[in-house]
Amino acid sequence: MDVLTPGLENYLEAILRVGLEKEVVRVKDIEKLLNVKAPSIVESVKSLAERDLVEYERYGYIKLTEKGTRIAREIYRRHKMLAGFFNRIIGVDLETATQDACAIEHYLSKKTLDHLLKFVEFVESHPEREPMWLSSFHYYVKYGELPDYCRKRREEVKKGKINNGKEKNC
Repeated sequence: MDVLTPGLENYLEAILRVGLEKEVVRVKDIEKLLNVKAPSIVESVKSLAERDLVEYERYGYIKLTEKGTRIAREIYRRHKMLAGFFNRIIGVDLETATQDACAIEHYLSKKTLDHLLKFVEFVESHPEREPMWLSSFHYYVKYGELPDYCRKRREEVKKGKINNGKEKNC
């Protein structure tokens, strides 16, 4: 398969996202979503059409092909997973999380993305609403120090009172 540049991946994802909200996708819709000028969009859409990822006629609608839809959905899945990780797991505000997901989603290996996805799924399906270690992390981010119970446990581990802290993690 032809390797897509991050820019072309962004256009595929944008076409999918617009298509989820509107019946038809036009250059002006992508222009509005990505804040990119129409000539740049047209060139990229032509490149995607040459790869059989979209159907497009000048001044017409843009439509993902079956192959284009499959690839766009995978790109969008990566984007949502990364934004969710940044926002819900490590507590970055949604706007920054979304921007950062866009910035790195094209550069991580499939293996790393798969592991991140499994991590997000694990944390979000944890029987506790927010596991203690994650609450401790959020506290650490906010205050720059471990919560009291973590500091106490750390001291107990150092003194040998508990077995290296594995019984209950902070």
